[in-house]
Amino acid sequence: MIVYDLICGRQHRFEGWFASAEDFTRQRERTLIRCPLCDDGAIERRPSANVQVGRATVPAEDRAEDGKEVAVAGGDGHVLKVMRRLIAETENVGRAFPEEARKIHYEEAPKRGIRGQATPDEAEALRDEGIDFMSLPSVLTRDLN
Repeated sequence: MIVYDLICGRQHRFEGWFASAEDFTRQRERTLIRCPLCDDGAIERRPSANVQVGRATVPAEDRAEDGKEVAVAGGDGHVLKVMRRLIAETENVGRAFPEEARKIHYEEAPKRGIRGQATPDEAEALRDEGIDFMSLPSVLTRDLN
């Protein structure tokens, strides 16, 4: 594997892992590489360490019953589309997110998928209470608001 530092036309920097330099070139030419923040397809490579990583052993829990590895392929934007679909299936509770997340966690409200906004202090308080959630880049939710 080769790790490249990448940058989009809007100057967002991110990392990309590729099977080879040719794999990077092929995906870039077909605009299969997209910025995870703004979904821009104008991607350039920046100088990096070009770390070569060997194949890691897959833990038993990440193997299918037949012993084969479970893998996700998303070079064509499929993963981004799936993420957006999953997010679209959640309820937007807006600024009430911390309150609703607590109600669900403490079983005071029906269990369901929600999304919304929380300040950094509110997010830290939720984590301290053991409430699991994840922050999402706006590119995943911008068409849903």
